[in-house]
Amino acid sequence: MSVLVFGKSGQVAMELQRIHPNYTYLSRAEADLSKPETCAAAILAAKPRAVINAAAYTAVDRAEEEEALAHTINAQAPAAMARACASLGIALIHISTDYVFDGSGDTPRTPDADTAPLNAYGRSKLAGEEAIRASGALHAILRTSWVFSAHGNNFVKTMLRLSETRDTLSIVADQIGGPTPASAIAEACAHLSRNISTSGTYHFSGAPETSWAGFAREIFAQAGRAVTVQEITTADFPTPAKRPLNSRLDCASLLSDFTISQPKWRNELNMVIRKLT
Repeated sequence: MSVLVFGKSGQVAMELQRIHPNYTYLSRAEADLSKPETCAAAILAAKPRAVINAAAYTAVDRAEEEEALAHTINAQAPAAMARACASLGIALIHISTDYVFDGSGDTPRTPDADTAPLNAYGRSKLAGEEAIRASGALHAILRTSWVFSAHGNNFVKTMLRLSETRDTLSIVADQIGGPTPASAIAEACAHLSRNISTSGTYHFSGAPETSWAGFAREIFAQAGRAVTVQEITTADFPTPAKRPLNSRLDCASLLSDFTISQPKWRNELNMVIRKLT
């Protein structure tokens, strides 16, 4: 039996296809998360050995106006997946987010820390977590942050595009977190699908921690782009959805339970930039 992966065109699933081409990948046409029953039907038909949900509604700002749709995709669809997995007795590996927290303080959040999302996207992802836990399915919920790769839309690609026409950029410096390579998340999900025996929630983000401004500087340095980064605050750059200032995640339990260590994001960034430039 193969592993069934939702979100064929997403950053994590694209990396999974590179390292595990034998897995079965479902596109939106094959399993539309806005129609949760199609996700359950796909699992019940395939009868895989495990399921990885790498699909999500990730338009954080647009979710403020489309919260119902975000909730369907990020909460109801994972709930349907989990119920199907429970009926087959197989594991569900589900990717979640640091946005389930309010971002207060300056210490890394542990997986059992209190949740309090600031925006519609975070609320939808938290509801998905809660539904999976309530389903009775064997599961691993993997919260991550600041995902980047050579695929899709992400901060690295945005910075490289802007640097083609700009020599100065204003970047937020008071949001702190860990940029996380999609390739590392893919490896972690595959490892969890092979080794999970009890359900749990885990954190996985890149090291060391930095700000968006610090991340941008490293992107430009590695890409050889002469761009000056001017540091601004979150208040200087208002967006429809509030962002957490503290996105630090404590990843110790993933290391102790599965020997999965935090990826060094600068190393992977170098490989991503080489693919993009």
